Order: sequence, then structure tokens, then C-alpha cells
Amino acid sequence: MLSAHQLQAKGRRDPLLPPTSLGVARGELLLVTGDRQDQRTALSLLLSGRMRAAAGQLSWDGGSRTKQLRLAAALVDSPGVNEPEEHLSVRDLVTEDLALIPRRYRGALLSGPWLKVNRFEDIAGLWTEQLEPGRRLELLTALALANPRTDLLVVDSPDRHSADELTWLPRLQELAYDAGRPLAVVAAVSAVPASWNGPVAGIGNAAPEPALAGKHAVQTGEAETAETVREAENQETKLETEVAK
Repeated sequence: MLSAHQLQAKGRRDPLLPPTSLGVARGELLLVTGDRQDQRTALSLLLSGRMRAAAGQLSWDGGSRTKQLRLAAALVDSPGVNEPEEHLSVRDLVTEDLALIPRRYRGALLSGPWLKVNRFEDIAGLWTEQLEPGRRLELLTALALANPRTDLLVVDSPDRHSADELTWLPRLQELAYDAGRPLAVVAAVSAVPASWNGPVAGIGNAAPEPALAGKHAVQTGEAETAETVREAENQETKLETEVAK
């Protein structure tokens, strides 16, 4: 199970990811909503172990080691991070991705046989930019699962390629609910589809509410003011004592 508690990331000036908490187990699909692409990408990097959090707790199967999480997680189609390059052919993309699989699991995996076995021969000669959104996601998730150690899929903004939820939601549901290989699947999206009635989390859901934050600030200010008054009174008492002497 993936568990995050008040996870945060710092930007150059402002917080990149406000406090966010969530949890997802194998056999579940969790949608996490966020308006900003940079926040969705930051969350995806954190949840897949590709970036360290500035604050908060993150664990996979009860362990908090980043290496453990990274070995189990696959980051899929993250903009500016590992999305396929437009000038790359599908065949070359497959060759590159298969080469990243640890040697002990890779065996003699070659792009041609892999494309045939996984039924992608029809798109082997296309450029990645020519792929339909649904077919693109099928290919990228299949490549992620070529590594048998992958138990967690973190998909960054699959809805950015199409407004049609049918191009990404059914595929992620299929992967999460596969009885033969149930996965924990997290998708960072801009909005929750109307048809979705499963678990949802929101970026910044663990941030203090403005009213509570304001109340805390007032209480803190009152405490500081009271302390200042006490210090002033102590100083005045000392001064009076010295004068009396």
C-alpha cells in the first residue's frame, strides 16, 4: 500500500506542492485532482520516488525507504520528465524502455517480438506524436509493466491528451482491478470524470483551512504580545528595585 501524509514540495519561491495526504492499495485506482500541471507533476514525482519531499511522510508497504518505493513504482508519461519524445518512433521507444529494465528480468527482450506479443505491431512504424491518446496510454503502461517488479503505477495527467475519459479511465481501471496482477494505480488529473464514483483525493487536501490558519495566527500573536508585556513588566520591576536601592 502507498501512504502519504502531509506530503509537501518546495518550489524556488512558493510551495510547489501544498500539504497532501492520500492512500492507495493494490487493486485500487485513486484519482488525485489538481488545477496546476506543475503540482500534478510534483506529486507524481514524489509518489514514484523520483523526488524527495520537503516535509511529510511517504511509505510503500510500510517502509519509508525511497529506494524501496522507486523499485516498485513506475512513473508514466510525465510532461517534461519521461513523456516520449515527439521525434521518436514507437519501435525506438520500445527499444529504449526495454533497455531500462534490470538485466535479470530483461532476458532477451527485443522490440520486434515484444511489439508482436503485446499486439502493438500496428503502430510500430508510427511516430509517438501520431498515437491516439488511448493507444498511447496502452503502450506506455504495457512498457511500465514489462518490469515484473512494478506494483505501483503513477500516471501524470492522462487527461491532458483528450477530454474524453474513455481514452484513459477504462485502461487504468483494467490495470488496477486485474486479478492476475493487481496494481496500485494513482492518476493525477485536472478534474474527476462525471462517471467516476471511486476514491478521489485533492492536491492540498491536508493544508490548514484559512479560518483555522488565521485563528492560529491570532492565537500566536496574542501569546507573543502577552509574553512581550510580561517581559516589559519584569524590566520595569527590576528598574524600580534598582532605583529603590
